Formats: sequence, C-alpha cells, structure tokens
Amino acid sequence: MHPLCSSSRREDLILVCWMEGAEELARRPSTSTEKDSSLAELVRPPRPKGRQGRSPRRRRDAKRRLDDQGRQPCGMERRRLPGQPENAEPPASTAETAGTSPKRWDRCRRAHFLHGPYPATHFGPKACILPNPTSVMHIQDPASQRLTWNKPPEHVLVIRKIRDKNLLEPFKELCKFLIEEKQLVVYVEKKVADDATLSQDETFGAIGNQLCIFREGYDDISDCIDLIICLGGDGTLLYASSLFQGSVPPVMAFHLGSLGFLMPFRFESYKTEVAKVFEGNAAITLRSRLKVKVVKGTSQKMLQSYMAENGTSSSKGNPRAGEDSDAGKVTLQLQVLNEVVVDRGPSSYLSNVDLYLDGRLITSVQGDGVIVSTPTGSTAYAAAAGASMIHPNVPAIMVTPICPHSLSFRPIVVPAGVELMITLSPDARNTVWVSFDGRKRQEIRHGNSIKITTSCYPVPSICCHDLVYDWFESLAECLHWNVRKKQAQLIDVTDDSDTEN
Repeated sequence: MHPLCSSSRREDLILVCWMEGAEELARRPSTSTEKDSSLAELVRPPRPKGRQGRSPRRRRDAKRRLDDQGRQPCGMERRRLPGQPENAEPPASTAETAGTSPKRWDRCRRAHFLHGPYPATHFGPKACILPNPTSVMHIQDPASQRLTWNKPPEHVLVIRKIRDKNLLEPFKELCKFLIEEKQLVVYVEKKVADDATLSQDETFGAIGNQLCIFREGYDDISDCIDLIICLGGDGTLLYASSLFQGSVPPVMAFHLGSLGFLMPFRFESYKTEVAKVFEGNAAITLRSRLKVKVVKGTSQKMLQSYMAENGTSSSKGNPRAGEDSDAGKVTLQLQVLNEVVVDRGPSSYLSNVDLYLDGRLITSVQGDGVIVSTPTGSTAYAAAAGASMIHPNVPAIMVTPICPHSLSFRPIVVPAGVELMITLSPDARNTVWVSFDGRKRQEIRHGNSIKITTSCYPVPSICCHDLVYDWFESLAECLHWNVRKKQAQLIDVTDDSDTEN
C-alpha cells in the first residue's frame, strides 16, 4: 500500500489541505457574504473515519509538522503578554501556547498573587502555574501605582503627635484650612481635642466646635474616613495604621517629629501638597502589613503535629491536614505595620522558641529573641539587629534573630504569604514576651503560639515625589546611609607610589 494511503498520513494531508485552503480564501478578494459562506464550509473539515482510534503520539506529530510550517489555525486568537504592543510579533513559545484550546487556557488562567507582581503564568509550550482561587490581591508595576479618587474626599482624619507643643500651630492651621477652605469634615481623637491649650485658644474655638471627635477602642471610623493626614514622626503613622484593622485609607504624612523616615512631606507647603493629593494621580507606596494571631490554650495534639520536624506523612508534617490549625482560643488578632518582636523579657535566661514555616519546623531560636518584620519595618528594629533594608514594595517577610547564640544564624527573607508560627520550646527555661509595633506587650507561655502571615490590607502611603526617590532620600537624610566625606581630588593623577623611597 502507498504510504499516503495510510490512515494517519491521510488525516495529516487532509488537515494540511484544509489549512492551505483557509489561508488562500482569506487572501482572495471577495464580498463578505461569499467569504462567510466559504469559511463556513471550511470551519469544520471532514472528519475522516478511524480518527477516534488515532494515538496521541500521531496527533502530536501532526501538530508539530504544522508548527514547523509556521501555520496558525484559523480563528485562534493570539494572546499578548502584559505590556506587549497589540501589533507586536509574539515569540515562538507564545505562538505555540496561543494554539492551545480554550479549556486549557481556562485551567491555566492568570491568578492574582498575594502582594506580588502580576507575571505571565505560561512557561514554554507545556508549563503553567496552577490557578490560585484563594488569593485576594496583586500588586501592579511600582511605576504605575498612582492614586485616584472615585469621588472627591469629604472626611479627613487628622492625627497629630501628642505631648508636643510645637505641633499645636501646624495642627490649627491644617484644621482651619480643611474646614474653611476645603469644606471638609475633619475627625480628630478625643485626647487631641481635649488639649488644654486648644480649649483656651479663643481664635480656634469656632473651628474646634466643628471637629468630629472619636475615641480609640470605642468608635469605629473605618468606613467613614477618605484620607488620613499625619503630623509628627514615624510613630504617628504606626498609630494611624493600628486604627484600621481592615482597609486603610490613603495616608499623607508630614514630617514634624524626631526621625520622620516614613514622613516624606514638609509642612511649609502643606496647602499646595494637599491640593495636589485632592486632584489625584499621586504616587503611592503600598506598605504591606502582618496579620498576627495569638492563640492560647492550644491542644497538645496540635502542638505535637507542629513539632514534627520534616515529617513525611501529611498529618505529621502539615498540621492543617490533621485538624484545624486555628484550634484553641484566639485571644488577639492585629494588623502590624513594622514588626512583631519576641524577646526574653525580664528573665536573665536565653529565650528558646521554635520557628515554623507553613507547618514545618525551620529552626529553634536561642538568644535574646527574634524579629518578624515587614519591608517597612526592615529600617527599624531589624536594621539595628543587623538585617538588610528592603524597599517597602518588595513582597517579603523578614526574620531577624536578636543576639543569637550562634554565629551562623543570619537574618533571612521569606516570600510574602507564607505562615510563620512561633511557639515556646518544650525545654525552654522561661517564658517570652511579644509586642506588636511596640504596643500591646504580653507574655507567651507553654501551649501558646503566635501565627504571622502577610495581611491583604496594606497601608497606601502617598509619596511626595515617587516611591523610589522618597525611600532613598529618607535613607540618606534620616539614617545617613552611605554618607561620608568625599576624597579630595589629586592635582597630579599619576601614581608615584612605586618611585617613592
């Protein structure tokens, strides 16, 4: 029998002829009615007999021959990568991927990654990332992070540093500007409004009566604030973050405190800067936060599953497979902007805690404690403990030991989104203490655990210039990063060191 008469070669020949006919028809000038009717005949090629029994290997060979000839099936739309021009020619791997079926594309559709970039999820003609239906958000290209308003802001929260008399005049000027000129509703904290100096100021009396007062821990203002303006130092921004345990409004921070690493704006031009922010299109930095849970009264069974070091079975190595990982009583849940610090407290013994990552025991920390920080907190306590400084737009969690009793224990950076858990080691001699951004300090005993992961509610911090310039300017001005006297220039650039006696 002639080779072309075999079933597999005959099917390939029919498919090639159908492709060439479709291309010839597309190039032929004709009316739309003729083209539609002719294409309708070619949309479904005649299905040869015995196709049901064709092996996957023969189908792959036929497809490979078509790909080698550079043909693309009619009706298959080319998918372009993010940032690629519409008329740009895709690479070979993209062209091959574009020929996949819609069902396969649905299975491998792009997923939103928690606090990470938005990458292409196809790698070559066969590989892709599994869909992630549990993720909640993604971060755009940092250069495209711009603030916009769906509606003009109406309610502004003004937070100022208390116990600082130098901030009274800026606070009064700002409130008067927002209420009288911008016609906005201004919220302030009760202890700020009850300042004796403000109550004695007769010129501020009319403005003070229009302020909306709230009390921390009693009044919920999370759903009625459009913009936050901070007057003070970095602690003012940390306090503003603690007031919003869910979604955080944009934060505009004026440097009127001691350090001001997180405060890019100068108050001298506050009217111009506030007007620019109200117009929109301002650069913002999404400062990630940590979602922290303190679990007490944990069952012994769960602790044993967490203590299983690199177990092979799913119930031993991953406690979620055996029982609920949130077993026990959650006594505290917070959103933390800077860091979670676990230290030995007043005890003279070394702290001894176990560190788990996604249910796997990573290491035991013996020393003064451990710091789990965000990239924003990398320039705070973590930097003093020897960690690297990370830009706040980098999706990561930092783990930094405090004076570890091991020379090889260096700070590490883990991906954002993983779950860290810290427990007191079974043979620990003393308890440990934990604090969250320097607040709500409490003792952690045996049977208690601290669970830490990346929060899906970042703090949108408005930039004065852009998120790169502001950060490096803060490094230079506040931390004096790489600031030194320059070497004097030599008049004669020739090196005479070899000829000197």
